[in-house]
Amino acid sequence: MRSVRTLLQLALTVKRTCRLHHRYYHELQRSVGIIGAPFSKGQPRGGVEGGPDRIRAAGLLSRLQHLGCAVKDYGNLMFEDVTVDEPVGTVKGVRAVGSANQRLSEAVQGVKRDGHTAVMLGGDHSLAIGSIHGHSAAVGELSVVWVDAHADINTPLTSYTGNLHGQPMSYLLHELHSKIPVLPNFSWIKPCVSARDLVYIGLRDVDPAEHYILKLLGVKAFSMSEMDRLGVARVMEETCEYLSARGRKPIHLSYDIDAIDPSVTPATGTPVVGGLTYREGVYITEHLCQTGLLSAVDLVEVNPLRGQTEEDIQSTVRTAVDLLLSCFGRLREGNHSLDYSLPVP
Repeated sequence: MRSVRTLLQLALTVKRTCRLHHRYYHELQRSVGIIGAPFSKGQPRGGVEGGPDRIRAAGLLSRLQHLGCAVKDYGNLMFEDVTVDEPVGTVKGVRAVGSANQRLSEAVQGVKRDGHTAVMLGGDHSLAIGSIHGHSAAVGELSVVWVDAHADINTPLTSYTGNLHGQPMSYLLHELHSKIPVLPNFSWIKPCVSARDLVYIGLRDVDPAEHYILKLLGVKAFSMSEMDRLGVARVMEETCEYLSARGRKPIHLSYDIDAIDPSVTPATGTPVVGGLTYREGVYITEHLCQTGLLSAVDLVEVNPLRGQTEEDIQSTVRTAVDLLLSCFGRLREGNHSLDYSLPVP
């Protein structure tokens, strides 16, 4: 049984990990490398390839620079046009998704080698395969925080739809490697995440097989029921405590905009009612920023063609930008530079 002293030391370690002083977390993560990934073949709804440019057009780069970040925009990736891509079993778009993610993995590795926190603007959520794979290839073992209405952990043999944007985590987990059949253009993928290093937040539309997998592997998951019961502050404290107990690994945040309630972010492909409020969604990114461990971020599934009005699109894009700004130090209480001083007469 642990002594009181040991428990107190553990509590202090967790507190330091999850609540760095503002001075230090503002000095961290100041260099941002942005990759646009205008890709939509992981699901059937066109338009999501327009997400990266709409997010940029909303002022992301200049607003990051205003926060004091050094920003390098690597532009949009060009993906191979796969003309013949017949389903493999029930799985659709296999060759295009495999090829695109290999390209993205290489690009993320380059961003990390250049010393930046990587930001991948999607595109659909199948892109998390390449983003997380490339991040891990560059820095080693990761913690993954997956914020989403969906678990996206179906295997090719359990998916009802065959859409690969509902499967990315299954290709990345060591524990599911034996459950993944051989697929064309997927042989380069090596599992790189342990189930114990994965946390889900915001789940509310989970398939039976996914629910079984989460329970079987003991994955830490906060559904919207837990969010309602515990509140966002407690959820984030427990998330940090859980990850900290496994070591201070770099954090990869994979944020699907459909985690937010569609009353706020309607321009997305698979909206599910009862999601995170704007405030809860931003609190998650603020809190992860304060750990000082955030090393890469995906922001995916913004689909301008799914908004019914221009305001629907603008609301979705504005929220995406705010989530990203909060990853890099924007505080709702306000910000000032570390060297700021009052002018004198």
